[in-house]
Amino acid sequence: MITVLRLDHRLGRDTRITTHVCLTARAFGADKVILSGEHDKHIIESAQKVVENWGGDFEVEYQKAYRPVIKEHKQKGFEIIHLTMYGKHVEDVVPTIRDNNRDKLIIVGGSRVPTDVYEAADWNLSVTNQPHSEVAALAICLHYMMDGSELKTVYNDGKMQIVPNNEHKEVIKNE
Repeated sequence: MITVLRLDHRLGRDTRITTHVCLTARAFGADKVILSGEHDKHIIESAQKVVENWGGDFEVEYQKAYRPVIKEHKQKGFEIIHLTMYGKHVEDVVPTIRDNNRDKLIIVGGSRVPTDVYEAADWNLSVTNQPHSEVAALAICLHYMMDGSELKTVYNDGKMQIVPNNEHKEVIKNE
């Protein structure tokens, strides 16, 4: 199981990025996103609508404080992975992480990530040691974790399904 923890969501200011964290997590193979910070039912409802329309078993839930989420997952044996530009390079570490068969909690930052998150993490990973987007970092990390298999995922239980086409948009509506 792969769960993504989005730290310190702020209403209004972070809505678009947090929505994209959820979409990216789902599309790249995560099972769940937990939002911390300010409660935003719109993002949760939007994610549920994506699952309803496009399929899969993906979930989004809200927990105000992130510390209990990290503690709970650590107690359950999850490997804690924090995505940061200050960490070890993802391509050097992910093969070890991917092959150990432990559940994962991947933490993506908010406004400022406190030191205790770095300390709680089993791995502080970077996709680059330059400023970048948490959405890009999550996509690249999950791509490495899934070894590319997520790019061919098809959900047959959705109301809609895209047919890859070089010439035009093609969507099948399932009944």
